Amino acid sequence: MDGQFSLLGWSAFAAGLESPDDWLAWARQPTLPDGLATPALAEMPAMQRRRLEPLGRMALQVAWRCQPEAAPGLPMVFASRHGDVARTYEMLAGLARGEPLSPTHFGLSTHNAIAAQYSIARGLTDNYLAVSGGVESPEAAVTEALALLADGAPEVLVVLYDGPTPEPYAEYRDEPEAAWAWAWRIGAPCDDAPRLSLGPCAGAPAAAATPLPHGLDVLRFALAGEGTLVSPSGTRGWRRHA
Repeated sequence: MDGQFSLLGWSAFAAGLESPDDWLAWARQPTLPDGLATPALAEMPAMQRRRLEPLGRMALQVAWRCQPEAAPGLPMVFASRHGDVARTYEMLAGLARGEPLSPTHFGLSTHNAIAAQYSIARGLTDNYLAVSGGVESPEAAVTEALALLADGAPEVLVVLYDGPTPEPYAEYRDEPEAAWAWAWRIGAPCDDAPRLSLGPCAGAPAAAATPLPHGLDVLRFALAGEGTLVSPSGTRGWRRHA
């Protein structure tokens, strides 16, 4: 497939941005989402929903909207640069104060916990992956999804999400931060859906700084209909084919 795929469906969520029309308008004039909004996630049973922090609820809300009907045989790739770092920081701060570590909080802080909660709630037993690739986590996620497509999967659900790091980590921030989540359902290239590709572009200049974290910039590229987007490292690039 030469890194090509079709975007068969999408969903996104951030503070003040929930409907597809909201996001399409945002893609034409993008700004950094401000604040933290918690989606209703009414599709998930309340007992399980209460186990999730707002970031996890955002990730599962877009996954549910992108996959309204549970589809057996549909592999999933969940990706986040930082994961549920706010929960992790709270546990570390508690340990520093001499407080015991909660096994429940620890279990829910692992990088695959949000994907696991989704698969449990929907009764899915198919393959899922949880990846992190630093600032280029979108590229890592879609690379995994392309491998799954090449291995015979008819479609792949890709879910990206991230939130602001706690203030003690401020000196390490290297891009704008906000709370957001998006999901894509991708499949083999076809004529009746937008066709994109992700591939190497050695020698290309790295992407210029934007007011968005890279994960949101990839979504903006897909929704705005732009032709190309280079990754922050300049080693990979996104391209629109149709």
